[in-house]
Amino acid sequence: MSDHFESSPNSRLRILIVDDDRKLCRLIRDYLEPLGYEVVAAYTGPEGLEVALRDTFSAVILDVMLPGMNGFDVLRRLREKSNVPVLMLTGRGEEPDRIVGLELGADDYLPKTFSTRELLARLRAVMRRSTLASVQPEERMPAIVVGDLHVDPEARVAALGDQPLQLTAIEFDLLMSLAKAAGRVRTREQLLNEVADRNFDVFDRSIDVHISSLRKKLGDDSKSPRYIATVRSAGYMLRKPGMEVLP
Repeated sequence: MSDHFESSPNSRLRILIVDDDRKLCRLIRDYLEPLGYEVVAAYTGPEGLEVALRDTFSAVILDVMLPGMNGFDVLRRLREKSNVPVLMLTGRGEEPDRIVGLELGADDYLPKTFSTRELLARLRAVMRRSTLASVQPEERMPAIVVGDLHVDPEARVAALGDQPLQLTAIEFDLLMSLAKAAGRVRTREQLLNEVADRNFDVFDRSIDVHISSLRKKLGDDSKSPRYIATVRSAGYMLRKPGMEVLP
């Protein structure tokens, strides 16, 4: 049994850290709790999954290397039942880990060389995206319809025909951005600036990975796309019905 950190029961922002590095967990706790966060820690993969599914959290910080069950397996199981924002911790320069995590539904990643200020900025960004659904605008934003694809910006739900799509927060934001500009190219930079809430390296592949995941959920084929087309040296475009796109 792990020694979960104690915190105020009235705190609204609860963070779960799943990492077997207890010193790192305490460092994160000591930084976040004075800022109003309640921090809970689990030190093995199975326990982290159990706690994440049992309780309600604003975000989960999840390490890749864990005893009992690695972070990828925890994330895979978690995504079967929950869309809680997940920030994955990866080793320095471990791009394959980042890509796998994003493909499995992580909202963002953070190298283990992170600064506490960077951690806070990333946490705020993924939580901001996940809470947009609870914001009630003064005027209802109309649903966006492109062929048999329906995107409801206010409810933050999307469907293909009568089949709901199970999307992460950033996948939904990407789809909405593309749907609003249906028939027009959105560059990677435009998509990054609109949905990511943070600065990216010039060679960052996050958008490509999220687009790939979106295509899978749409049942799309990148070589002969029905929905999301890649426009070489430009970006991505959501195709309108019957529209031809030059490669």
